Parts: sequence; structure tokens; C-alpha cells
Amino acid sequence: MSRIVILSVNHRLAPVEVREKVAFSPNELPAALKQCNDVQGMDSCVILSTCNRCEIYAVIDANNSDNAQEILSDYLATTHHIGRAELDPYLIYFEHDDALQHICRVATGLDSLVLGEPQILGQLKDAYHSAKEVGTLNKLLEKLFQHAFSTAKKVRTDTEIGSSAVSVAYCAVKLSEKIFADLSKQTVMLIGAGEMIELCTQHLSQQGVDKIIVANRTVENAKKIADLYDARAISLKQFSSIVHEADIIISSTAASVPIIGKGLIESALKLRKHKPMFMLDIAIPRDIEPEVAQLDDVFLYTVDDLQQVVDENIDSRNKAKTLAEEIIISENKKFTHWVASLPNEIVIQTYRENAYQIKDTAVELALKKLKNGGDAQTIITQLGDQLTNKLLHTPFSNIKQTNTQQLNQCELCIPKNKVKKS
Repeated sequence: MSRIVILSVNHRLAPVEVREKVAFSPNELPAALKQCNDVQGMDSCVILSTCNRCEIYAVIDANNSDNAQEILSDYLATTHHIGRAELDPYLIYFEHDDALQHICRVATGLDSLVLGEPQILGQLKDAYHSAKEVGTLNKLLEKLFQHAFSTAKKVRTDTEIGSSAVSVAYCAVKLSEKIFADLSKQTVMLIGAGEMIELCTQHLSQQGVDKIIVANRTVENAKKIADLYDARAISLKQFSSIVHEADIIISSTAASVPIIGKGLIESALKLRKHKPMFMLDIAIPRDIEPEVAQLDDVFLYTVDDLQQVVDENIDSRNKAKTLAEEIIISENKKFTHWVASLPNEIVIQTYRENAYQIKDTAVELALKKLKNGGDAQTIITQLGDQLTNKLLHTPFSNIKQTNTQQLNQCELCIPKNKVKKS
């Protein structure tokens, strides 16, 4: 039988410099899905790529299920031109019940850097829809994702894990507060126009920051966020000429290479007369060259540095986490039961298809006989006998191989036809 498997490179084991090497940009994803689905042994696949994880959710056919880990690992390494020796120490593999538990933990935010953060569910749904559009979902994988979504909804409804939502964006702002005592007096530049940047803008505005600049390659997209919070929108072409104005820079774009280099920040520091700059890079791959951290008066952090803020906010969520785990276990039993019934569904589907094929052949033959002038009553009787005999052949063969106890159980399920006396 086909096997559900997951290959993960995530924040628990892999540092940011490894995660950025295996990340897929939104533009790369459709081609990557098709390429992954074309790998021998692959029945279905979904790829999730975020700042904290790159994961492949797949269904491997029965003939290749024993080699599933190698198939996925080779694909990820080959696609990103990375040697297996470099990648293997950071790979985490799940199958069977472990795979089922993992996707539910991801969907509910239990496996996130920030426990219970809500953004991951939306990202997982985006990954699902991308696979659906490309055509790399089969019935089993589609059912798995629908199960994960419904489980996440139940956890959000029945626990307090999302009541005081803490996102990566929230942690980014909290980390800024550790550098600057009064954020309201600082000028903040946000680079990008995605959900993370919008959340950062929202948190900063709530902290009283009124000097916010949103920079993006497409200025219209930056303006959509800026207008919501009375901020200023600029294009990335303008960025280099005003970067020196920023006390705080938070960057989260989908660029494939760094967009902020050491030389640019060096020049900005001179114009600032070496007034300190706080820079947070929450993009994967990174937006800011790591060498920027070598400069005096620059405090450069990546998404991995948010752990300190996370730890301070985790205690209140541990009780909710325990309850969420119990819900996942309970809901997963339903999915396991559904998977166990799949072979029966296949048997029923096959039997139905064969039955209709038998019917079509028999009816076609009967119609020919009628057209040639045969006796209608005789032909209809023969048609009924032929259909009955052929349709009963397979069940009768199975009954002969069934023990007495199983037969008694079957008899209880057979409805008794009552003949009305005239």
C-alpha cells in the first residue's frame, strides 16, 4: 500500500544558513512540484517553504515505499545543488503515524518557533492550494491536508493556544524594544510587502511608532500597507538614498539573493555619524549579507535570534499545548480508521466498475437479439439469469473461502425480502 511520508528541514535542527539553501521561492514552487511529482515512486506531493522550514509531504507508491527517505532526500539535494553529506545532518524524516502527528503539529503551531503562532496554518493552506493547482495531489494526500486543517481548527476552538497570539512579527518588535527603550522615537524601515511585514507594521503602530517607511520592489504593494498605518511607501530603488534615516530595519522579502550589503550600511553609518542601527532579517533566503554584522554600531539579528523572546512567552501556553496534543491524538485515530478502510473502498470501486462492464456487455447482446426479432420474454429472462450468475460469481468464490463465524456475521447484515401474500 502507498505510504505517507514527510521530509523536513526546520528550525529545530537546521540553522538559518542551511534553511535558506533549501528554500523554494513562490515563483519556483510550481516547477519544483512538477519535478518532485515526476520522480520515480512519487504518487503525490506538497512542498511547504517558510522562514523556519522546508518540508515535502508525499505519498510514495508501494513498490518504492522502503526507499522513501532516499527518494525525497535525493530530490531535495539535487534540486538545490547541495551534497547529501552537507544536507543529511539536518534532515528529519517522518512516516506512518509520525507523519500524521507531525503535519497536525505544524498546522496547529505546536512545531513552530513561536508556540501556537497562527501564520503557519495559512502558509500550509497556501502550499496545499499550490499543489492542487499544479495537479500533484491525490486522494490520500488531499484527505491528509483536510484532516490537518480541521484538527487545527478544533485546537484553536477548544484551547487557549491562540488567545494571545504571538507571531514572528510580534517577537521582532519585542526584540527591537530590547535595543531601544522607547520605540516611538525611532524611525523604522520595513522591507517587503507580505503578511510578515504587515504584522510588523501593525505591532509597531500599536507601540506608538509613527515614523514608519515601507519599502518594496513594487511601490503600489508597499503603499497598500503604508496607507493602513499612515506610513510612508517607497520603492527599493529609493531605498539606498534614505536607508541612513532608519534606526530600525526589518526585512522580509522573497528575494533569492541579499538585497542589503555591507558597503551600503557602511555608507549609511557615516551619514548617521555612527548612531546605532538595529537590523532584523526574517527572510529565508536572507536579505542582509551576514558580513554586515561585522560593522560597529550595527546590531544584526536573524529569525533564529528570536528564540529568547519566544522563551519569555512560552510558559502561559504550555497548558494549552498539552490539551492540543490530546486533541491531535484523538483526531488522528479518525484519520487512521479512514486510511484502514481504503482497501475496502478500492475493492468496492473495482467490483462496481466490473459489474457495470458486465451489464453493458449483456444489455448490448440482448438488444441485438431483440433487434433480430427474438422473443422478448425469453431474451429478458436470459439477460436476468446472465447478469445474476456473473455478478454472483465473485462473491460466491469468496464465500467458499470464508470461515463459519464470518459467514454468520454476514447473514446478520443481509436484509430479508418479504413476499406479500395476495
